[in-house]
Amino acid sequence: MAAGSKKVIFAALAGNSLIAVTKFAAAAYTGSSAMMSEGIHSLVDTGNQGLLLYGLKKSKQPADNNHPFGYGAELYFWSFVVAILIFAVGAGVSIYEGIHKVIDPHPVSDPYIAYGVLLLAMVFEAGAWWIAFKEFNTLRGKKSIISAVRESKDPTVFTILFEDTAAMLGLVVAFVGLLAVEYLQMPWIDGAASITIGCILALTAALLAYETKGLLIGEGASEEIVDSVRSIVEAAPAVHSVNEIRTLHRGPQDILLALSLDFEDELNAGAIEDAIYALELAIKQQNKDVRRVFIEVQSRKHHEAILADEVANS
Repeated sequence: MAAGSKKVIFAALAGNSLIAVTKFAAAAYTGSSAMMSEGIHSLVDTGNQGLLLYGLKKSKQPADNNHPFGYGAELYFWSFVVAILIFAVGAGVSIYEGIHKVIDPHPVSDPYIAYGVLLLAMVFEAGAWWIAFKEFNTLRGKKSIISAVRESKDPTVFTILFEDTAAMLGLVVAFVGLLAVEYLQMPWIDGAASITIGCILALTAALLAYETKGLLIGEGASEEIVDSVRSIVEAAPAVHSVNEIRTLHRGPQDILLALSLDFEDELNAGAIEDAIYALELAIKQQNKDVRRVFIEVQSRKHHEAILADEVANS
């Protein structure tokens, strides 16, 4: 998954870098507000991909005394920063530029250059979008797109997919806006197109912020992994019953697992230690993303008493 994520990010980074330079050159030459918004959009996307790569690198740092559970959540933090930047810089500047153009409209010079740039940008953007979509499809399997995004623990792929989708929509809006300016002779439409692009970016940022917020706060593992752990534990002869299973994603491939188990009463301490060791090996072997396992030995009666006390004091 990490290799696929990097491939998607590098593809988007290369495409957006080339597109940003081309758009800014065309905006300076033609004076198009919508084209300037598109250039800002591509520049922000380029910076965002750099932040995601930085987040991936930081998330691979080994655990230390200050961060005993590792740095996996770094990726979630930087993905959230990306969402904020899209909103604050991309959407904010585009809407500001559009309002300024609506208030003080001026004609777009040499619109055919802008058309050519936008069509070229669509080709580059479509290529990056297709790479992101293929990777996303591989990860989602048979799930619907909405379910896959909501259940995904790797924000890099759906972040790039959202960004590229917004970019394609923005290019279409800019193209239509320039056509309307030329054929209707209404320069203010160029500014309206810029405002529309800003609204698209704002909506994209809101969706990304909502999804990455859940990951940053802490989401549990999928039902498949929890069911796998439960089946392994319940099949162990030393375990009388499962009190509780709690999971937490520290990163896309870094799950913290905490178990409260009621062991058979006749077992001695040595037998329980051996059973815990065997359980941890079996769980990690079957679920590669489970990196840390903590098993609490506790009778069901005591576990339920503690839970009741927590509820009473909440």
